[in-house]
Amino acid sequence: MPERPTQLTGALAAEASRLLACVHCGLCLEACPTYVQTGDENDGPRGRIYLMRAVGEGRLALASETFTRHIDRCLGCRACEGACPAGVEYGHLLEAARADVAAGGRKAGWTSRALRFALRHVWSHPARLRAAFALARLLRDSRLPNLLLSTKLSRLLPARVELSLALLEGSRASNGEGAREETAATSVEAEVALLFEGCVTEGLFARVNRATARVLEANGCGVKSPGGQVCCGALHAHAGDLEGARKLARRNVEAFETEGRAPVVTNAGGCGAMLVSYAHLLAGEEEYAARARDFSSRVRDVSQQLEATGVRSAGPGAGEVKATYDASCHLLHGQKAQAEPLRVLGRVAGLELVPLEGADVCCGGAGVYNLLETEMSSRVLAEKLKHVGETGAGVLATGNPGCHMQLAAGARLAGMKLRVVHPVELLDESYRRAGLYRKR
Repeated sequence: MPERPTQLTGALAAEASRLLACVHCGLCLEACPTYVQTGDENDGPRGRIYLMRAVGEGRLALASETFTRHIDRCLGCRACEGACPAGVEYGHLLEAARADVAAGGRKAGWTSRALRFALRHVWSHPARLRAAFALARLLRDSRLPNLLLSTKLSRLLPARVELSLALLEGSRASNGEGAREETAATSVEAEVALLFEGCVTEGLFARVNRATARVLEANGCGVKSPGGQVCCGALHAHAGDLEGARKLARRNVEAFETEGRAPVVTNAGGCGAMLVSYAHLLAGEEEYAARARDFSSRVRDVSQQLEATGVRSAGPGAGEVKATYDASCHLLHGQKAQAEPLRVLGRVAGLELVPLEGADVCCGGAGVYNLLETEMSSRVLAEKLKHVGETGAGVLATGNPGCHMQLAAGARLAGMKLRVVHPVELLDESYRRAGLYRKR
């Protein structure tokens, strides 16, 4: 039976006018981390699109090594979209290509099979996912990952296992503070925001959700977390399980439309980019298309919401703290939040913010890319950490839990003394020092 790249064919047709407008300028190549690392045209957006068109036209087999290898190697960071004068929406093409590869019967390795199992049987079931994260927190808080990484035993571990332990250890609050039961002491609620908690954020970074709520309240914005919300579906879409992503998207649209047209606020760049894309993901469904467009139009990163409400500064600072900021790819290219996170950091008392070379370049995390393509991920991460080291900063702020774990894990394995935080955590700490909070 011949392979039928149905998802990819449709995605290519939707992008036809933009693809025809492509003048092969090559700007996308220098924006692509994998092309920069390998210098291989097929590891750049232009080359991958050429391979996609070859598959769509039947000139190249869907399951061929030539096609799957270079599609798998893509980080999906979408930096090429911002660089493309023709405005090609490469991210949609990549997800369609991966969906067809996943459905095409390609023999997958054990890591890919494990990911597929987890997405279908754990991530898509909230109760199971909560249990999985509870076990992960128990392991993390047992200090076993740190113990293993601190001994010679770590040299005996496979690279993926060592990285997995470092990622889990990297989700720990590096200043030793958990999520405190506090609220803003003074708050005039001019607007209500609906907090999208996110599965990884709530599961391993609950303190960031609590800090987000406190900071929003301190800036005159009431916060609600609608029940019934589930995983955003980003990992499913990136892995080629678009139907799994659609099922989750429908549930989130339903969960958040019960609260009217209040802003949907997220503090995870990867989640935010996915939520914004629901309008595209559900565009072909009569029952959900208009509802998904309305939902996506209301999605804001916490920094964008604070831009809308205004951000109060507070002091005193905790002495001069040197920090730098690394942009989450999907926050930057998916949600278009470029200056807003920097303005949030600019309100933190006593913070010296140092520019980071390549702050707009992917860190190599890319969901679970670091576990599936460990070698390439490590090369991209090493370049990032080199630039972080050059800043002399002891604090690194980033707006996505996956980036947080990747950078913290890389720093841990490299022996760097680096505290990794979400920007809103630093503002939250500044507000606490200023006495803006009271215990519940």
